[in-house]
Amino acid sequence: MTLDVSRRSLLALGAGLGASALLGSSAIARAPKLGTQTPYWHRFVLGDAEVTVVSDGPLPLGDPSGTFTGVPKEEVKKMLADNFLSPDNVVLEQNSPIVNTGDKLILFDTGMGSSKMFGATTGRQQKSMMEAGIKPEDIDAVVCSHAHIDHIGGIVDDGGKPLFPNAQIYISQSDFDFWTDEGKMGSAAKDFVVHARKNLLPVRDRIVFFKDGQEFLPGVQAIAAPGHTVGHTIFMVSSAGKSFAFLGDLSHHSVLLLERPRMEFSYDTDPKQAAESRVKLLTMLAANKTPVMSYHFAWPGYGHVAKAGEGFHYYPEPMQMTL
Repeated sequence: MTLDVSRRSLLALGAGLGASALLGSSAIARAPKLGTQTPYWHRFVLGDAEVTVVSDGPLPLGDPSGTFTGVPKEEVKKMLADNFLSPDNVVLEQNSPIVNTGDKLILFDTGMGSSKMFGATTGRQQKSMMEAGIKPEDIDAVVCSHAHIDHIGGIVDDGGKPLFPNAQIYISQSDFDFWTDEGKMGSAAKDFVVHARKNLLPVRDRIVFFKDGQEFLPGVQAIAAPGHTVGHTIFMVSSAGKSFAFLGDLSHHSVLLLERPRMEFSYDTDPKQAAESRVKLLTMLAANKTPVMSYHFAWPGYGHVAKAGEGFHYYPEPMQMTL
């Protein structure tokens, strides 16, 4: 008897499952693919300040051969592949922190603007700011690490109108003088000079030059890091006993130029000097365990560097969640 009941139960169960499957295929809707991505901003607290990181979008450099030099290209590709990165297309991020001190709203670097020198994925900083609820007219200060196009390209629009109408612009005088020099228009640096002149000359009356070691805005100190450009500068940002270093282009890549910090980068004005600055300042930041934010590291570019053999290792900071 038990055997007969079990058989009947199994048959009934099988019939029910079959009917459910048939009904499910026609009655239960599948969720559509959305095809959208999250907004490109991230916010965290630094002491009494609020920091919002906004992106100008990915910046692809392509094949690393010829761009990252001083190391055999096979080794460069292996370093990338070993870290689950494409060995054939190096893609950088563009991370700009906006620091709200309570008294001032300070933006660091402005992205590519309308230039598509590095492809169509750049130029979204203004959109990222809108997504984060920050208006360009509320920016009090734009701080430039240097005058390369991907850092000053969003200061004015194509008509020369300032995109941050109420902001003063801060940059080193040596970088301003170098990259706005009309005499360099016939050199290999022509494209960078054209964009620097386009973005910096229309706001010349708003530009303030800082000096090495100067706290030129409350909680913002300039630290000279020459080599990538003549006046390349990093910044120590502090509030209520907390701080981080905005690295600008001290290191373009969290693997290649950290594991091998004396590797050279083709966009450096003086690659040897850039390597010296990189080793010196990363050693200091690692020893002091100072958090860092890199303009070009993987989104949102915030974490720590630690000494690792002859080089360094980057440890991303877990994203803070605010309620």
